[in-house]
Amino acid sequence: MIPADTRWLHDEDAQQVCRVVQDGGYRIYFVGGCVRDALLGLPDSDVDLSTDAPPETVMALAKAAGVKAVPTGIDHGTVTLVAGGKPFEITTFRRDVETDGRRALVAFSTDIAEDARRRDFTMNALYATPDGQVLDPLGGLPDLHARRLRFIENAEQRIREDYLRTLRYFRFMAWYGNPQVGPEPDALDAIASNLGGLETLSAERVGQEFRKLLRASDPAPALALMRQTGVLPVLMPGSDDRWISILVHFEHALGLTPDWLVRLAALGGEGLTDRLRLSKVEAKRLALLQEHGFAGPPLSELAYRHGAEVAQAAALLRGCMAEQMPESTVLETISHAAQARFPVSAKDLMPKFNGPELGRELARLEQLWIASGFTLSRAELLSGSS
Repeated sequence: MIPADTRWLHDEDAQQVCRVVQDGGYRIYFVGGCVRDALLGLPDSDVDLSTDAPPETVMALAKAAGVKAVPTGIDHGTVTLVAGGKPFEITTFRRDVETDGRRALVAFSTDIAEDARRRDFTMNALYATPDGQVLDPLGGLPDLHARRLRFIENAEQRIREDYLRTLRYFRFMAWYGNPQVGPEPDALDAIASNLGGLETLSAERVGQEFRKLLRASDPAPALALMRQTGVLPVLMPGSDDRWISILVHFEHALGLTPDWLVRLAALGGEGLTDRLRLSKVEAKRLALLQEHGFAGPPLSELAYRHGAEVAQAAALLRGCMAEQMPESTVLETISHAAQARFPVSAKDLMPKFNGPELGRELARLEQLWIASGFTLSRAELLSGSS
């Protein structure tokens, strides 16, 4: 059974959507991540629903019940019903007819086992009735409870159906895998034998998976497996995962919230902005971390000029390089420096200085003030202004 305190079991909007389909004489189930996470006692994830009703039938049943229906992916069997202002995706049972590693031609089905077989991992092929009864068509529950990540049936076939599953494998290892259980040898063999397919993946899809992977509590073991199987060099040439475990240790020891971009800076690699399709904001911040993370001005100056987050990141990255954890006093210094405000303004130096000379003198005094640990007062700085 799904735990009684699971949110979607008591969500009236979700239950209304289920009744729309059930009242038409069809079956409907919660499926995938929301079932998996509920059984693991993890926070609620996005709700997905699966049914034996054809998509056109779901649309018609919704219309008859006065529920808004949107044909978001009707050719692939997906209809979105909107209840209480919330969207719920409902996908008809499917089986793959033809795949090319990126897209699949599907046929609709009424067999829940056929639908389960087209999914990626056994722990994701779990269903639950609207009242919380769990259905396990492929025997995935033992894998879930053991936190054992296993491809459904033939690992190589699953990968060739969609090469993104290689990245999902490592992401799921980072989030759900049991390090004591370890990876399945046949899964790693299948991944290593199909590296060429990774080249067909779009930068957007690769970037989305890396963001999720690097947000895991400890992505280091998964990244090490990616290197060992040859995946990491293919997707991120020039990257090196040796500092990730050190960085994770520092984060935990210092009580700092993990930042996936800081971890990406530690991982490194060529052309990350394009390879992962980073946003302009992400690319700018990554460039700043790459410029100042391993060398550059003192951390206090970095905090004053770019903020505490950048300076903290630099402290971690420089600590990784030196294999020495930053002291807590360093974080206190960073926090103090980030709040410091230069006490001299251009107006204080006028009319004695103007034009380019004014800018140079202002910069000189600011540097003196920074070097003093932000202690020199306005009067002390102006008294030394020539």
